[in-house]
Amino acid sequence: MDIKEIKSVIEGLLYVAGDAVTLKELSHVLTIDESTVKKIINQMIDIYNEEKRGIQIIEVNNSYQFCTRPEHYEYIERLVKPQTRQGLSQAALETLSIVAYKQPITKAQIDSIRGVKSESSISRLQDKELIFEAGRLDTPGRPMIYCTTDNFLKLFGLKNLQELPPLQETNIEEN
Repeated sequence: MDIKEIKSVIEGLLYVAGDAVTLKELSHVLTIDESTVKKIINQMIDIYNEEKRGIQIIEVNNSYQFCTRPEHYEYIERLVKPQTRQGLSQAALETLSIVAYKQPITKAQIDSIRGVKSESSISRLQDKELIFEAGRLDTPGRPMIYCTTDNFLKLFGLKNLQELPPLQETNIEEN
């Protein structure tokens, strides 16, 4: 298979999948090693960006997905008339920030940092698929621990958690 055909197949796979496809899955389907697939996808990303195409390939946690360019939102909104989405409350944003920077973290730790109960914020963030229950701590009471999802990364345009901006002045204490 030549490079043009590989790129064509990758486009088709990403289009049909809809959701993010891991590098490992793409490599398996194409029967090409992961490093070669990654190089080809990076070339495709550069071409899509250079040509300012209406779609782009984004990377999220070593997975790839087609999405539209953020600068075209207003036009896409006119066509599809999305349901009105409610934003996040200040409490939910605070909770999400704490989870993003301190994960994995328990509800009690979140409450301690915020100084107030966070049950409703945690529930709302789970409903919006921005955080998830990642398991339980092996301590008395076995509290649930929370982490951010890939949807969180997509929403904030991050490839991984290492791209979070560094914390500057903050009241968050290390636990």
